[in-house]
Amino acid sequence: MEPQSASDRYDLHSHTQASDGMNKPAENVRLAKEKGLTGLAITDHDTVAGIEEALKAGKEFGVDVVPGIEISTRAGGKDIHVLGYFLNLEDQRLQERLSRLRSVREERNELIIAKLQQLGLEITLEEVKAGLARPLRPEESLGRPHIADVLVHKGYVADMREAFERYLAEGKPGYASLPRIAPEEAIAWIREGGGASVLAHPGLYGDDELVRSILEGGKPDGIEVYHSDHGPEEELRYAAMAEQYGLIVTGGSDYHGERQGVVFHGDLGGRTAPPGTVERLKQAAAAARRVEKN
Repeated sequence: MEPQSASDRYDLHSHTQASDGMNKPAENVRLAKEKGLTGLAITDHDTVAGIEEALKAGKEFGVDVVPGIEISTRAGGKDIHVLGYFLNLEDQRLQERLSRLRSVREERNELIIAKLQQLGLEITLEEVKAGLARPLRPEESLGRPHIADVLVHKGYVADMREAFERYLAEGKPGYASLPRIAPEEAIAWIREGGGASVLAHPGLYGDDELVRSILEGGKPDGIEVYHSDHGPEEELRYAAMAEQYGLIVTGGSDYHGERQGVVFHGDLGGRTAPPGTVERLKQAAAAARRVEKN
């Protein structure tokens, strides 16, 4: 890969059907080309199942695909997400760890469905799976947006946003969480897997002291300053935090595709990383691999 120039635009946060996105990986790549992006990262939840297809599409469309992942963790009573880039996808230990995370996600889905049923909503996990564009493979994962889709189609809510605001968001009656690994452990997994780690969308946690404790305890390589749910104030605050801790500043839309005419979290390319970010992530991943070899 050539060093990233000032004119390059990379969206380093997008999801596909391998987790809770609407599009096939190749479709995200095609959209990236259509929107004039130099490249994008595929960062599905707890799986790298969509990366191979995306890499092939990247060659076809002339888009630089950055292999990534978004690992689910828990800290301070909140769900915390850690992004990983340029991991060794053949690392068997990493694949086994991700498989365990997906098992926890499946248990959580069952708990959410049970809570919704207790609230009088007629919904089953079988209905959620039946509503998918295609059957999930073992290395893929189901998420809350899939459950929200069924709530919309059955008329319990008007759209996905209402599904989360009324039932599925943290603190709402249909929300459920099981014990997960700590962010610091996910950061270590990414480093041991030869990748670069980034704390995702810190503004969504509503607790900057918690964010600081993760940065100080886990020592990730970067922090996602630019995100669809961050406003100018958050961007300035986390950019300053990145400078304080010597972190790589990243950015991405967190694109999940379109559901019921609503794009969630933001449109592909709506947030991008600063020039030079991809090269810095590659260097951090290379450093992690050198440490692992030694």
